[in-house]
Formats: sequence, structure tokens, C-alpha cells
Amino acid sequence: MKTDLELALECIINIYHQYAVKKPIDDYLSKDEFSELLKKNAKPFLHNTSPPNTPVDDYIANLFKKADRNRDGRLKFTEFLTTLNLVVIDAHNKSHHPHGHDHGHDHSHGPRN
Repeated sequence: MKTDLELALECIINIYHQYAVKKPIDDYLSKDEFSELLKKNAKPFLHNTSPPNTPVDDYIANLFKKADRNRDGRLKFTEFLTTLNLVVIDAHNKSHHPHGHDHGHDHSHGPRN
């Protein structure tokens, strides 16, 4: 029996491939494919992690720009994972500070100075 994490990882790969094989058929995500993938599969994450007063399309464009390290206008799988990493980190951080407040939650993931 597969663990929840194994299923989640398989799901990420499968969703990536569903969108990467659209037009043109390749193993990359165009900006439009990337946007469609996030809007259809990660809508709550997008709304919960986008900066205040930033439209979702602008947030997605910024994520795409950050992830497209070689600036070829498309994302290979490793670049896509970089984007997921950014979104998940934002979601994790916001989970500790709902509504922008600390609520006394003393929790750190980095070294203490």
C-alpha cells in the first residue's frame, strides 16, 4: 500500500505530464499550460499564497519568471518543482500566521541567532 506522500508525489508527476503534453506535445510547460495547471489544480493555494493586492495572473507570471531559470519561456520538470517549492513554502509560512498575525506561535525552521 502506498503512503500519502508517495501518492502525492505520483500525482504531481501525473498532473505535470497532463499539461506538458498539450500543444506543442513535449515535456515542458509553456506559460499558458503552467497557468492553466495552477488555476485548475491549485486554486486555493494560489489565493492563499499570492501577495496582498496582487491579481492571481500576476502572481502566476511572477512564479513562472522565477522558475524559468534558463529563460527559454518554458518550464522543464525541475523548474516546475522549483515553483511548487515556492508555493508550498508560502503556504506553510502563512499556516503559521493566519490573517497575517503571529498568535503567539513560536515556531522556527531556521537557525536561531
